[in-house]
Amino acid sequence: MKEWRILPFEKAAAAENMAVDEAVFRKNIRGTSPPTLRFYGWRVPTLSIGCFQDYRKEVDDEACRRFGVQVVRRPTGGKAVLHEQELTYAVIAGSDPDLFPPDILKTYRVIGRCLSEGLAEIGIRAEMKEEGRRSPEGTLRSACFSFPSRYELLVGGRKICGSAQMRSRGFFLQHGSLLTAFDPRRTCGVMRPRRAMVKEADLLRNAVTSVGEQAGPAVGEERLRRALREGFERTLGIRLREGTLTPDEEAFRDELIAKKYGCEEWNREGRRSEWISGL
Repeated sequence: MKEWRILPFEKAAAAENMAVDEAVFRKNIRGTSPPTLRFYGWRVPTLSIGCFQDYRKEVDDEACRRFGVQVVRRPTGGKAVLHEQELTYAVIAGSDPDLFPPDILKTYRVIGRCLSEGLAEIGIRAEMKEEGRRSPEGTLRSACFSFPSRYELLVGGRKICGSAQMRSRGFFLQHGSLLTAFDPRRTCGVMRPRRAMVKEADLLRNAVTSVGEQAGPAVGEERLRRALREGFERTLGIRLREGTLTPDEEAFRDELIAKKYGCEEWNREGRRSEWISGL
């Protein structure tokens, strides 16, 4: 049975969360880090945007400052996610004929099975839709949870998890947001373009669900993490062994915070002003 590393759960600042994910991904490419599963939270509410999104057109900067919401640009694509009441996961590994095909959508499908297996442990029946779903006219197009995608995870036709991926040299990083609760008006309040706030919030509410809504408040964060861990182990046929970041990963994480995710130039424009040694 193959062994993977699982990192300890923690709630960290936005820049650190993204830097850890990318550091582990880059060190996997170099062959110095093992396949890794990570569950984490966010120290303060954070709006993460996809690496190709237009900050000025899709983020309400003033509202984010007013509500105390940080903004960080992810290394992955996709649409914006408000990280507040959720559990975030990250999977970092290489293409493996026994586990992951060398294909973005098929990798989504495999990880979707892991997540749905874990959710079944707490009584939530989540289904993957190969063709995705239709997005109602008028929904907020900058938001991940209103934007339809293939192999998304749905409960009763409503999205419960949003994911994004990056790939390089046969390795991938996929991370995603599994909602434990959802406030559509707060989500709409920090994103652009807005037309009719109440209507957009109602449409988003009808398109999105959460663990809390489906399983009730008795399912706490620790139980959810345990169920998802078991889902990954059973579906992939692996053993997850607790571990920590290596000194090399920690050093690269700190460099990414200083020169990328902690910099306004990256988070607003998607550009770095300094060369990063580990890339």
